[in-house]
Amino acid sequence: MTYGYEMKIMINPAIPANESQRLQTLRDLKLLDTPPEERFDRVTRLAKQVFSTPIALVSLVDEGRQWFKSRQGLDATETPRDISFCGHAILDDRIMVVNNAETDQRFCDNPLVCGDPNIRFYAGYPLAAPDGSRIGTLCIIDDKPKDISKEQLQLLRELGRMVEEELVAANTATVEPSTGLSNRNGFINIADHLLPMCRRKDQPATLLLFHVPDLYEIETESGRESADALTIELAHMLMACFRDSDVVARLSFDVFCVLLAGSDLDGADPARERFNSQLSERNRESNREHEINVEVHAVAYKEKRHDDAAALLADGESRILEAPSEDVA
Repeated sequence: MTYGYEMKIMINPAIPANESQRLQTLRDLKLLDTPPEERFDRVTRLAKQVFSTPIALVSLVDEGRQWFKSRQGLDATETPRDISFCGHAILDDRIMVVNNAETDQRFCDNPLVCGDPNIRFYAGYPLAAPDGSRIGTLCIIDDKPKDISKEQLQLLRELGRMVEEELVAANTATVEPSTGLSNRNGFINIADHLLPMCRRKDQPATLLLFHVPDLYEIETESGRESADALTIELAHMLMACFRDSDVVARLSFDVFCVLLAGSDLDGADPARERFNSQLSERNRESNREHEINVEVHAVAYKEKRHDDAAALLADGESRILEAPSEDVA
C-alpha cells in the first residue's frame, strides 16, 4: 500500500575496518572523561569565531558514544554514537560537509536534526592519531544551512591539525603546570598555525608581553607558593580581559603573553585598558600582601620581519630588556 509520502530512515554510521585498533588507540591517549583543557578549548573557541557558527566541538568517538573533549555552544557532554555526525566523519580522511541536514538522507530524521540542537550545517575534520586511526573530529555546527568555501575548508584543516598536535604532545611539554596556560613550546605550536592564517587572509596580528619584574623578589621574600598564587591570579585576569580566541601563554617565570590574531595595535587597546583597570582595582584592595606590577609591551606582527612565531617572540622579548612598556610597530 502506498500512502503518498516518502519513508525516511536514518542511516547509522558504519564501523571502521580497524575499529579494535582505533578504540585501543583512543583509550591509550587517556583523554576520555577528563576535564576540559585550555589547549583544546582555545581551538574550538577560535573555530567558533572564525566560522561564525554557534557550536564548535572536539569530539572523540568511543565504542557507543561520541564524547566532547571540548565544546563551545553546546550543553551536552556526549551523544550516542549511532546518531552522531562524527561517527560518519571518521570513516574518511577528508572533511565531511553537510550543507543542509534536512535534505541529506543520512540525517534528515536524526534526533539531533529534528530536535535540539537542530543541526542543519555540519563540517567535521577527522582527527588522526599518530598510527593513522581516526579517533574523532574537530567540527563546526550551525542551525541554519550554509555553504563553505575552499579557503574555509583549508582553515578548518589547519585548526584540526592543531588539535592533532595536542593529541600526541605530552601535557607537560606544552602546558605550564601552575597556571594551566600554554608554555613557550605550546604557544609557538599554536602561533605557527595562526600567523600563516593571518597572512593568507591579509589580517593583522599583535603580540602583547606582560613582564612581572618583582616576581623573583616576591618569591625570595615570601616563598614559591606566594609567587605561584600571584601568577595564577594574573593568568585568570588575562583570560578574563581578552577574547576567547586570543592565545594566552606563560613564556617564562616572569613573562606572560597574549597573541591577538586579527587585531592591530589600536585594536588591542580596549583589552589592554580592561586589563590595566582590573589590575589597578586589584592592587587598591587593602588585604593584598603584594601588588602585581606589570610592564606591558606590544609588537605588531610584520611578515617581512617575523619569519615565524619564534622570531615574533624574540622581537618582543628584546623590548623587555631595552625599555619598559614600549609599543613596537
